[in-house]
Amino acid sequence: MSGRARMALCALAATLLTACALLPLVETPAWLLHAALLLAVQAGVGAAARRVPLARSLTVALQALVSLLLLTMSFARAQAFVGLIPGPEAFQRFADLLDQGARDVERYAIPAPMSDGIQLMTVGGVLLIGLMVDALAVTFRSAAPAGLPLLALYSIAAGLADGAGGWVWFLLAASGYLMLLLAEGRERLSQWGRVFAGGPRTPGALSPPGGAVAPVRTGRRIGAVALGMALVVPLALPAMNGGLLDGTGSGAGSGGGGGGPISSVNLLVSLRDSLNVDEDRTVLVLRSDSEVVSNPYLRITSLDEFDGTTWRPARRNTVDVPEEFPTPTGLGPDVRRTEVRTRIAAADWYSQDWLPMPYPPSGVQIGGRWRYEPVGMTVTGDRGENTRGRTYDVTSLEVRPTARQLARAPQAPAAVQRQYTEVPDSVPSVVARIAREVTADAANPYEQAVALQEFFSLTGGFQYDTEVEVGEDRQAVARFLRDRRGFCVHFSFAMATMARSLGIPARVAVGFGPGSPQADGTVAVGLRDAHAWPELYFEGAGWTRFEPTPTRGVTPSYTLPESSGSSDPELPENARPSEEAPSAEPSESSSCSAEDKRLEACAGALPLDTGSTGEDGPSWYRLTAWALLGLALIAVPLAPMLYRLRRRAVRLRSARHGPSAGAEGSDGVDVTVLPAGELPGQLAAEGAAGHVLAVWHELTDTAWDYGIPPDEALTPRGAAERIVRLGQLDEPAAQAVHRVAGAVEQVLFAPRPQAVSGLADDVRLVRGALRARVSRATRLRAVVAPRSAVRAVWDLADRWAAAKERLAARLSALLRRPSGQRGS
Repeated sequence: MSGRARMALCALAATLLTACALLPLVETPAWLLHAALLLAVQAGVGAAARRVPLARSLTVALQALVSLLLLTMSFARAQAFVGLIPGPEAFQRFADLLDQGARDVERYAIPAPMSDGIQLMTVGGVLLIGLMVDALAVTFRSAAPAGLPLLALYSIAAGLADGAGGWVWFLLAASGYLMLLLAEGRERLSQWGRVFAGGPRTPGALSPPGGAVAPVRTGRRIGAVALGMALVVPLALPAMNGGLLDGTGSGAGSGGGGGGPISSVNLLVSLRDSLNVDEDRTVLVLRSDSEVVSNPYLRITSLDEFDGTTWRPARRNTVDVPEEFPTPTGLGPDVRRTEVRTRIAAADWYSQDWLPMPYPPSGVQIGGRWRYEPVGMTVTGDRGENTRGRTYDVTSLEVRPTARQLARAPQAPAAVQRQYTEVPDSVPSVVARIAREVTADAANPYEQAVALQEFFSLTGGFQYDTEVEVGEDRQAVARFLRDRRGFCVHFSFAMATMARSLGIPARVAVGFGPGSPQADGTVAVGLRDAHAWPELYFEGAGWTRFEPTPTRGVTPSYTLPESSGSSDPELPENARPSEEAPSAEPSESSSCSAEDKRLEACAGALPLDTGSTGEDGPSWYRLTAWALLGLALIAVPLAPMLYRLRRRAVRLRSARHGPSAGAEGSDGVDVTVLPAGELPGQLAAEGAAGHVLAVWHELTDTAWDYGIPPDEALTPRGAAERIVRLGQLDEPAAQAVHRVAGAVEQVLFAPRPQAVSGLADDVRLVRGALRARVSRATRLRAVVAPRSAVRAVWDLADRWAAAKERLAARLSALLRRPSGQRGS
């Protein structure tokens, strides 16, 4: 195997080994086989282009073109011309898939489902990295900078995977890169002479036995030491959280694992995208054993920390999920509560590493590895566990404080007050000013909270709009209060911030609002039910939900006016707005038709059947067939050009590296290591004749390509005069043709032929002169469809005839043997 071929294989292997770091990010590893197939085709095209050889820039461009065609066949075949050539519709398909993939990355927890968008991002990204590595390491012969795209790929994967099993993927990526460096070192050392190539040691040589492999061993040792330092040294640096060998990642704490706090930015962007989906797919189906028809909020997590620009979950320790959860913080014995048991089934495409549950939960039964965070009372998956296709039972408390209890609530404990009333100085003062104006007539924190809720939902003139961007700057809340347009994220953030400015402990909860009641007693929760709401703390009732978002959710009963003449401020259960009876009419959030509801055939059984998950793509053998067909469609039209370029390169290289030049002869014998004066005379004569005749054939074929067909009946001198006359060559080009013809006569008829230097340059001079005197169409044909390429067909015919003659001779010899010898 040549050094270039070895380098190409190592570049391919390094890219694939680094791409393995993406495996934890998606649910199925089938994409890696797809990427490996496309990378192999890409590397093969590069190897063929370098063997022709093409210019470096053309080699990279050809690889990029083939990669685009392969991606078109894989992801946009229906929109492409003949399923291969991309057009505007195909590029629009790519844009749509990339947009879908970006939304899926933000929406799904790890491991994400292999949707078409995510598959394009992974396969296309790996293909792009592979192109960069192959171009740097093989085409431009610089393996060291090829580590930069590999590092970028690994860094993206490691960052998204949050360090889970990161040391394994680091070892694979580092091994691939070191293998690439060693392959480059071996190729460079092999060019210094045969003493470094592991060949037989000549007598009298000064190098000791085994010196041939010393550089390779040294490179391996250096790589092993560097790899060991990268793994071990971070263990001594506390700031790096244990280094690459730390498999726990950054977790939610030191409790032994866990998925860690989800990104608040991704969470909120995903929430907005869920509200804007075209199809409201069912996420969860739940059934409660409560006699009271209720529409529970399903809480995923709480955003406790506010830095002035965004809200995010606090990083806390997690523990094993207890059999029974402790009593919620701040919940006193005087507040009415009912224990409710709810069975929840998640769709098999919904991947969330936090468990959606009614709040406050008192227990959960679910299989798999899960962790419990006591302060927020949330359950999170451990080491990649998620909700996909899960059915679980949650026991929760339906807390029903009265308005009187909330109004008489004592001040919150100092710890709660200190943590949940903090407002950064960067928040514009207009936020606190408007909060004071809105609550000027309130007598206590409860009345202030109700006033804020009514300001947003009723009296403030706010409009619900899901197209508004999620603000991530210090002016976001002030801008929302000015424009008065937004969706649940804006309303909950603004109310929580204003409540904190008034000294009321507040945080933001994220999850799902009430779903759509079904005819069979279940509740279907869709993507458009994604919601955020503020939770305010009142001693005795604990964290209490409020609903400031207009037209969304359910207004809590304890915030509504009391019934006249009633001593109990709590509304009767059958009169509460939050507990409407199920309706058989179609609901906007339900994907079930009215006819299905009438037949009670909708969401009646658990677990939920959500239909296709978007993973049913073309099989690998079909992709292989399309890839091979695409290569054939590319290779067949270009075959004459590639054949001619390759033949010209071999012939002219033969002249440049002939015996007189001291390199490799036409018969494949390496003469660079033979001492001067020891070249056998017969070998030198045969080598000289082979080089000169190769150049002569190239000269006559070049003339043929530009419209001067060869005449085999003429002598070399006569053929040269004919080329000069028909080509109308100037004096320098004519002299070059005659020099080549003279060299041919010398090696054919001289007693001791001698190679002549400079013949390759003469051929290039003649080719340039011929090209300058023909039309543009003739020049284009000479490159794309050269006439002399027909020699490939003649060569094949000659080889076939020779093979038949050899076979016939062997059969004839076998038949002439005596019968007793045939069996032996």
